[in-house]
Amino acid sequence: MPEVVAFPIRHDWSRSEVEALFALPFTELLHRAASAHRQHFDPSEVQVSTLLSVKTGGCPEDCAYCPQAARYHTGVDATKLMDPAEVVEKARQAKAAGASRFCMGAAWRSPKDRDIPKVAEMIREVKALGLETCATLGMLSGGQARALKDAGLDYYNHNIDTDPEFYGDVIHTRQMQDRFDTLARVRDAGMKTCCGGIVGMGESRRQRAGLLMTLANLPAHPDSVPINRLVQVEGTPLHGTVELDPFEFVRTVAVARILMPKSMVRLSAGRETMSDELQALCFAAGANSIFHGEKLLTTGNPDTGRDQALFERLGLRPMQVDAVRDDSIDACTATVHAGITEAA
Repeated sequence: MPEVVAFPIRHDWSRSEVEALFALPFTELLHRAASAHRQHFDPSEVQVSTLLSVKTGGCPEDCAYCPQAARYHTGVDATKLMDPAEVVEKARQAKAAGASRFCMGAAWRSPKDRDIPKVAEMIREVKALGLETCATLGMLSGGQARALKDAGLDYYNHNIDTDPEFYGDVIHTRQMQDRFDTLARVRDAGMKTCCGGIVGMGESRRQRAGLLMTLANLPAHPDSVPINRLVQVEGTPLHGTVELDPFEFVRTVAVARILMPKSMVRLSAGRETMSDELQALCFAAGANSIFHGEKLLTTGNPDTGRDQALFERLGLRPMQVDAVRDDSIDACTATVHAGITEAA
């Protein structure tokens, strides 16, 4: 008998359908999400990546959550683009610590064409170490996307951040359509996309549903979906926002897994302040990717020892590169946007 597909790939979700998922009893929602997860992944495996800020601070954007915006006084100093040799050494260290993917983030609105050859050199040399590569550099032109693809970049991250209804409350220097355009250029260049958002910025449940609906209704589901929990940074406009209920964060992870069953769902920013119990609920709800290491760009992240101990307690193991590259999974685990978490 043909296999019954319980969680089909759809691009026509309505807001009311997504809100109905959020409203399910908690245990029922987790059951459905876990079932969707098992349909495409081994639930005992979690993909492990390392993220490095290769160019920090000085960004001209006004994203209200971000300590790397030049207009906010957050203690983050602007730096120049790192030398490729330094980046490669960091990648070697990441591989030795157990990472299978190395992600490079730069606090640009968009890179200048003169920056691309240097980034391309980083990509080639990191790939030569046997690591998968990903980058988040801001908005890209079609030519820049093709140049990164030619250098061997596996994945490109460009988050939409929030629901289109709420977007104008958080960001004014770039439109949502700008983000869609970059994602289209990345897809057209033949790279996989990593695209998610941030919750806990003061949005409503309806708007959290709108964020996930927008992601699921893209022409192709993002290969990786980072779910970031806002960690408030003093000096940014969102500092002082009422914190999101932890169970609501788990619900967001679970609904993302149901809407995009073949995508990697990552616990991204905010993990440093999550208890082991909260992270365990997220893994049960279908999260299967984390960042490994003490920093996410400019900001804090659980150290590798804590992650290893948690994996042992939960019986989890790191996903191997070959499993992630399986085209039948279309998996990706690239980066979060710069500066979503608290300043280190």
